[in-house]
Amino acid sequence: MASFNRVILLGNVTRDPELRYIANGTAVTDIGLAVNDRRKTATGEWVEETTFVDVTLWGRTAEVAGEYVTKGAPLMIEGRLKLDTWEKDGKKNSKLRVVGERMQLLGSRGGEGGRSGGEGRPKARAGSGRPAPSVNDDYDQSADVYDGPSRGGSEPGGHIGGDDDIPF
Repeated sequence: MASFNRVILLGNVTRDPELRYIANGTAVTDIGLAVNDRRKTATGEWVEETTFVDVTLWGRTAEVAGEYVTKGAPLMIEGRLKLDTWEKDGKKNSKLRVVGERMQLLGSRGGEGGRSGGEGRPKARAGSGRPAPSVNDDYDQSADVYDGPSRGGSEPGGHIGGDDDIPF
């Protein structure tokens, strides 16, 4: 039987990321994401539910999160579910989390969260005059240079590139 494990979340960051490096030098950070859901009950009343999701980011994506993401910032994460299990004091524990593979900075909420300077766009990289990258795949990691969207679509500011970026 075929399997498919894909998650797309849009929510607000619940705490500032703490960037760390593991023994082989790979960057890793854990963030919390609050995702709101609004639904109507059987009585016709609207209720809002918030789900808190732990997300782990690796490599360059973790470094970008450590530099540009702050508590309260709206964020889109694409990744996969992973079940962690461990034993502590003879008791088995488990926790479902998301391993984030792509991240999109969405700007700030009326000046809150994010280090975007209130413009709704990430701050420019030092010396580049360009906005901060928003997707892991947009980096040339060897040169550490933002090279624009690699999968077509729009640039971080929402502007469509040339005809070569149109997928049809």
